[in-house]
This record gives sequence, structure tokens and C-alpha cells, in this order.
Amino acid sequence: MRLPFHLAILAFATLLATPALAQQPPADTLAAVKARGTLACGVSTGVVGLSQADSRGEWRGIDVDFCRAVAAAVLGDASKLRFVPTTAQNRFTALQSGEVDLLSRGTTYSFTRDAGLGLSFTDVMVHDGQGFLVKRDLGVKSAKELDGASVCLQPGTTTELNLTDWARANQVKFQPVLIESFQEATSAFLAGRCDVYTTDRTGLAAIRATQGANADQFLILPETISSEPLGPFVRKGDARWTDIVKWVRNALVAAEEHGVTAANAESRRQDANPEVQRLLGTTGEFGKQLGLDNAWALHAIAAVGNYGEMWERNMAPVGVDRGRNQLVRDGGLMWSPPFR
Repeated sequence: MRLPFHLAILAFATLLATPALAQQPPADTLAAVKARGTLACGVSTGVVGLSQADSRGEWRGIDVDFCRAVAAAVLGDASKLRFVPTTAQNRFTALQSGEVDLLSRGTTYSFTRDAGLGLSFTDVMVHDGQGFLVKRDLGVKSAKELDGASVCLQPGTTTELNLTDWARANQVKFQPVLIESFQEATSAFLAGRCDVYTTDRTGLAAIRATQGANADQFLILPETISSEPLGPFVRKGDARWTDIVKWVRNALVAAEEHGVTAANAESRRQDANPEVQRLLGTTGEFGKQLGLDNAWALHAIAAVGNYGEMWERNMAPVGVDRGRNQLVRDGGLMWSPPFR
């Protein structure tokens, strides 16, 4: 039976609009990753200390290490991993569409992102805050002296809204220069297209660190105008995958709390501390509850070390003070729920 012409057109239009024609994310991410044999991890297009490819194409950074930890926990091999560079504009689409299994690229946890994008934040990897970077020859020592200045920043970020709110509250007017990628915005700032660069303070420290002998020509102003809890995102609705990513992060923090390192993780499996035995899979069935090998946390820690080792390897060389990212026992905010 043939449809009337107007109904046929309507049916065709509906078919074109059907989301099934677009790339669909897997309903069971763990099963998809295991079947594929690799983890697809969304990272940035390059921020020293967080995620950046070096001259040999080797990805490095604390967010990169976290991707490796998840791959090791899930697949038993930290190298079974494909890095997908994403921008501030396309990162959420990459995760929503299923192009990546995990987004680990310095992304801020916020109400809208948690409740409105169909995504779930797992936990904080870096406690950060937004700041301002200027060249010393600009002659300013406070962001409040920047009235009328041009500011390089990335659109589609919390940075944009934070700047607007802070400027209004402090009666400071800025001329925004919106540039999509971190590298392009950095190049614009260094070339003098704007007076100031604003982003998370870890990013500002990364810019200074890459200037070599000229680093002292740049000043990070004292103001921190926001709280930026940065960490991994996954798709909402896949509870098991959310738990895996969350507990890999917790395992790395717990390992530091108990002195478990990449070098000693294997030998600590018979530790007298029952919590360490549970963490490393000697006792308990924690891996089974996640759909993983019981030594999943051991694999992750052996691959990248504990959280403190990750920090020292990636963030300390950039000159980022650990501050709030210290363990709770040391006066910071980093902690793990118990493994029991």
C-alpha cells in the first residue's frame, strides 16, 4: 500500500531526524570497551601537565595518566588506549555520541553539565580556580587594574561566565577575544592580540612553564575568581561504567594514603593492613562487583602510580602548587571512601 504523498514526505523527514541514524553510544560501555580491546579517551588538544602530546606524539599529563589507569583496570594493559583530542566546543558531543568512552581533559563539574547534558561527573582529579595571566610589562599587579583590557578566552567554557560575573561584580569592563582552542588562544596572547589570558590557574601555569627563559616575563595575578573542580565525565545511565571510573580514581588516592606505589604495589598484596589487601584484590570480591578482575586496582596503580606520584610527575614540573590537592590528612581536599 502506497502512502499519500504528504505522509510519505513526513515519514521521510522523520527518518532523517531519527537519532538512530547518528552514531549512538553503547548502552554498556564496559562490554563495548572489552569487545573493542581499547579504551577511547577524550583529552584536550594540549595543556602541559594535564594532557599534551610531546614531540614524539606520546601523550603525557595527569588526565592522560588517568586514562591509562582506567585502561589498565579494565583491560589489564595501560597501552590499550586511543587518545581523542577534543576542544572546549566539541568535548561533550564526543562523549554523548559515543566517539569516546571517557572524557578526561580538565573539565569543570557544574550543575548544568551534571543535570542538563546527560553526563555524569565521577570525582575531582584537580581542584582548580580561574585566574589571569599578563605580561609583566603591562604594569599591573591586580585583576582589578584591568578595566578596559582585552582578554583572550575560550568560548563554551565556565571561564566565559565566570569572567562576566566577576567583571560585573567588580565594575571592571573587558573586551573579550574568543578563540576556540587553548593553543590558538595562547598564541594570540603571546602575540599581543590581547592584554590578558584567563583560564584555570593550572593552564596559566602551563603557559608560563613553556616559555623557558622568558617565563619571568609573565605574571599570574593573585585573584582566583572561581572554584573549578576538574575531573572525568562519563555518559549518564551507565551505572557500572560510572562506578568503574569513580573507583579507579578513588583507588589512586587510597594508594597514596596507604603508601602503595607503582614500584611496591605487587609486593604490598600481602600487606598486614586489611584495607590494602582489599584495595589490591588479595581479599574481597570488589573487582567482581565492577565486572572486572579482582586485581583491577593493582593494575591501575602499577601502571601510573598513586595520585601523589601522578602529581609529582605531571603537575609539579609545571610549577603548580599542590595546595588543595593534597590528601585530607595533609590539609587538602583529596580523599577516598573506604574499600570495604
